[in-house]
Amino acid sequence: MAAEMGTDSTLLTAAPTTAEAIPTGDGTVWADFTPLLTAACDELRDGELIHGDNFSLFAAMSALEIMDPKMDSGMVNDRYYSVDEAIESGAAPVPLSFDKTTDAICIIDIMDHLLACEATWHKGHSLAQTVFSCIYLLRLERTSSHSLLHSYCRTIRAICNAVISIVTEARTHEEEDLFIMAPGLPLSGEKDERFLSTLNAVEETLCRQLRACKAPTARKMVVEDQEPLQTNPDLEEGLCRALLCRLRFRKHFYHLLACMRRPLGRGFELARKHISSCLLELENAQKSAAFLRSVGFLNSKDTIQSETTGSGRQPIGFDTSLNLRISAPAPPRAMKILSWEMALEYFKKLLHDLDIICSFPLDPSLENVLHFIVEFQKRQPDLVARAFLQVVLIQDGKLYGRDLMFHTICKASALPVVMKDHNIQNNEAVVQLGQFLINLLRILCTNVAWQRRKLGRVLQDWRVIYVQLELAFRKEFGELSGISDENSCIKLAKHILIWVEEQTYWIALRFLSLGFDLDLYSSNEYCMVYWYLYVILVKLAEKIHVKQLAGADYGKKKGKKKRDSVIDAAKDYQIPPAVMLLQCYVCLAEGLSMILAAVRNELKVFQHASPFNTEYERFIQHFEHLQKACLPDHITYQSFQECTSQARLSTLVMYNHFKDAQRIVKELKKVFVNDLNKLAELRCIEQVAERNSIALNVINCVGGRDATLKISLDFSYHPNFAVLVVKRS
Repeated sequence: MAAEMGTDSTLLTAAPTTAEAIPTGDGTVWADFTPLLTAACDELRDGELIHGDNFSLFAAMSALEIMDPKMDSGMVNDRYYSVDEAIESGAAPVPLSFDKTTDAICIIDIMDHLLACEATWHKGHSLAQTVFSCIYLLRLERTSSHSLLHSYCRTIRAICNAVISIVTEARTHEEEDLFIMAPGLPLSGEKDERFLSTLNAVEETLCRQLRACKAPTARKMVVEDQEPLQTNPDLEEGLCRALLCRLRFRKHFYHLLACMRRPLGRGFELARKHISSCLLELENAQKSAAFLRSVGFLNSKDTIQSETTGSGRQPIGFDTSLNLRISAPAPPRAMKILSWEMALEYFKKLLHDLDIICSFPLDPSLENVLHFIVEFQKRQPDLVARAFLQVVLIQDGKLYGRDLMFHTICKASALPVVMKDHNIQNNEAVVQLGQFLINLLRILCTNVAWQRRKLGRVLQDWRVIYVQLELAFRKEFGELSGISDENSCIKLAKHILIWVEEQTYWIALRFLSLGFDLDLYSSNEYCMVYWYLYVILVKLAEKIHVKQLAGADYGKKKGKKKRDSVIDAAKDYQIPPAVMLLQCYVCLAEGLSMILAAVRNELKVFQHASPFNTEYERFIQHFEHLQKACLPDHITYQSFQECTSQARLSTLVMYNHFKDAQRIVKELKKVFVNDLNKLAELRCIEQVAERNSIALNVINCVGGRDATLKISLDFSYHPNFAVLVVKRS
């Protein structure tokens, strides 16, 4: 295999095997790049790409996402080309069957398949090819004579409207562009909630039928004004229960969506009750599957490989190809509907995620809000749950619809309540800072890949706003003097500037941490990653400490003499627990970076060896956003080299960073004795520190004398901090 390398281009162009058969122009040189491709095949894993400056992520997706059902649809030719043709062919009959028992089971199958379609839609596929592949939804007027099916379909349309509304308001649909696209679909007409009266009437009818069939004489005689679902009394109760739980789930789910939209969190308590009811009805629906399969109407030819109904039957009234023409501008997708069991699990998880959102207090500090979002993201919530979280957090430009962003910033920067009404809040730079905070909260509610990309971009904005605020405060108050100045305006400016710096480093820390979640770092890059993580953690701990000292200084009584204040400060001084926890992370990050550098220097393990880029280029690729924002100042690749090139195992054993982490953990356990989440995190840190301390001793003792020693990294104890595993091959 050969390639033509032009003098003015760095691109390699593949050519046929016989390079002599191709005319060579002036200024071109032929070179065999088969070894380069072979090396690429050996090093790259599934899903990895070679990144070049002239090859963007969009170009990569457009070029290489073949056979992905969301990107490469192909064309699936189904039976019908229009809804009218499908109806004329009998694809969606009304009534569904001439036998009452079969009719009831067909309705249940439609309900179950619609649930599977809705879960598939929530996962990012188009509404037209999932939920609205149902012919009964596309021609709702045809079901008016069938009250049960008609009310259920109207509820489905109302739920789709509500979900589209919340995702659109949160603007998270850009993650899945197809989610809110509904051109040509009959979605309007269910916003007045008049359909709920019809739904309640149908539910009441089913309840009367259930009571009638449970009566002692139900098997001998039928109440005159109550028509049974079918002619076999033995199946009446089971069918009534199966229909009721599915109908009630839809009713409670719609009420849940409506309650969560109420401003200021006023509907959260009622929403949690509807969540409990939804979970109960889903459990009842799952239990009804055994009854539906035992009815005896399931034939082998009716089963499908991925069952989308509780009965296992193929539902009637669906065709995914009907809406291909109205799916533009997106291409039609060759997709697979989730199974009914998978749909049940999806909705259970969604309900649990929404319950967590509703249970979080509405008046916490910004620090608690950020911690809650980060912890919530660990559950890997889907698009709908994240959209609700964002809408709950930001209402009318306020936190939870209650606190202005300036008030939130004042509280977060340890300023007293009296400062929140200061006129400085009208300053253009301060207003812009509030918008940056809103934007940050929105970013944190997106999926982790999207989130990391956007966090990298806003880092420079936060660095710039710091400079703008500093200039604005100097113009407003004059030269900013020392932090001990008694001028309250200067103190306000100082506190806000300290908080902006702290928040900038917090964003940088989140940016680096998401790289672990996304598995962006390779084994020979963890040394530089932990080194950069270490310098960011040191700066963050410093800023938090300064902020808390400033807050404590502001709270001192002004009547005390300076000498007395110094004596009291020395007497009462104690490192805050938040800073001590960061010190644990600092010890782990520094220890890991140094031990990885030492084994690389002495044992030649985790060395960089790639024909595609140098270690410097990888450093820039991972930390480009941090470097552009100068986080921290004067930190470069040369700094990394200087710190790690002289690392030695013997030196690390003498000063063991992991022992320091263990010592701090013991102190923090006494502080967080009632905080279960913090205690769990401390146990993880302790395990990482203890095992790495042992690994360091083992490597130092036998590493240089044992050629069979193999060192690998284990992230099972902590998602961000590795444990070195030392084994003989």
